[in-house]
Amino acid sequence: MPDRKRNEDISSLSNDYHSYLRLEKSLSDNSVAAYMDDLSKLLNYLQSANKHPQEVSLDDLQELLILLHEMGINPRSQARIISGIKSFYRFLLLEKLISIDPTEQLESPKIGFKLPIFLTKDEIDKIISTIVLSQPEGQRNKAIIETLYSCGLRVSELIGLRFPNLYLDEGFIKVTGKGSKQRLVPISPVACKEINLYLLDRHLIKVKKGFEDFLFLSRRGTSLSRIMIFHIVKVHSELAGIKKSVSPHTFRHSFATHLLEGGANLRAIQAMLGHEKIATTEIYTHLDRDFLRSEILSHHPRNC
Repeated sequence: MPDRKRNEDISSLSNDYHSYLRLEKSLSDNSVAAYMDDLSKLLNYLQSANKHPQEVSLDDLQELLILLHEMGINPRSQARIISGIKSFYRFLLLEKLISIDPTEQLESPKIGFKLPIFLTKDEIDKIISTIVLSQPEGQRNKAIIETLYSCGLRVSELIGLRFPNLYLDEGFIKVTGKGSKQRLVPISPVACKEINLYLLDRHLIKVKKGFEDFLFLSRRGTSLSRIMIFHIVKVHSELAGIKKSVSPHTFRHSFATHLLEGGANLRAIQAMLGHEKIATTEIYTHLDRDFLRSEILSHHPRNC
């Protein structure tokens, strides 16, 4: 196949796969971008090997894995890339563009079990205490962090909150999660109070057209970006002197961990987090075991 025709064909495959992820799989923009990034790594490798994706063998893919390892890409990132490549070949198989899936026997590198970082209740209080309410965005930032922690939201879920999905009097919010799936999540009285206080400031903002329904706004009257939420969390964590690597997702981990420590049912936590599989939620049982062990070591008379 001439190079130009090959490139056009590969570009067409890439576009079709992008549409499949977005329309048929209903993935979020961030997830689609991640899968397309995985595909670009495969296509760059195949271009150097002068191979079309439909001509790929298991040996080709194993050589790609060796190359990723030699480039210093860690096992967890390698596994992420392999997952994306497997998704692409499942798509080709589904579309009957290949008859054999070359990734079927492709093994991901073994990765160690990594527990998520979470904050203690005191650390969360320290972070919140660094917020200066007299500053223009102070009350908004306090409401944001309280909502993250109170509801265990993903960043995309937080910035997507709209007024029609708030039922603060009833103590619930409706959240749109992965795959556009909606769920009702309880919200604490503390978070409700901080949101209501923030609304007094929000009413003073000149809201741009199209953003009237969004709860959390920038000073320009538009919805907040993911990067802005990361920045808010990072700034206040540093001001609080927290040495852990803190991101908005850390509050989600803290939410689940503290619920489990308090005796909440794992299935209830799964529903509140919007996890499709209970196995994803079960990671927090490992955190809970560590907590229980530390409690026993600290308080059992035989250990004192």
